[in-house]
Amino acid sequence: MDVATLEAEGWERLPTRSFSAAIGPTFARGETGARTIALLTSAEIANDHARSVHGGALMTFADIALGSAVADVLGARTLTTVQMQYQFAGPVRPGSLLTCAPEVVSRAKRLVFVRALFEADGKVVGSADGIFRVFEALGG
Repeated sequence: MDVATLEAEGWERLPTRSFSAAIGPTFARGETGARTIALLTSAEIANDHARSVHGGALMTFADIALGSAVADVLGARTLTTVQMQYQFAGPVRPGSLLTCAPEVVSRAKRLVFVRALFEADGKVVGSADGIFRVFEALGG
């Protein structure tokens, strides 16, 4: 799997920069509010002594994916992670396409609750839930 193949399949690259770009290219496809987010994993984000993607990279991707869902659904551009949990359910091999379909579960005045299951190679490899603080008027 490579970037050209993903783009040919309708995946759009997310505009990550700075630290978020360190884990590699992330992508999205689907309708607003029901997008699937993907990370094309690589050897650069693997553990030093294991043949699996580093947990920190998985958590970074989870933060990007869940935050993207909040921004997508609400049209928010300024938000921050208040809390996030990631449960590891299996290894992710470098070169795998890691995907999730985040779901906004609930929202309060300025807090948004979101969750997702993460899959690679046809298996659930993790789950995450998070709370995000939105710094502009909530839409949607």
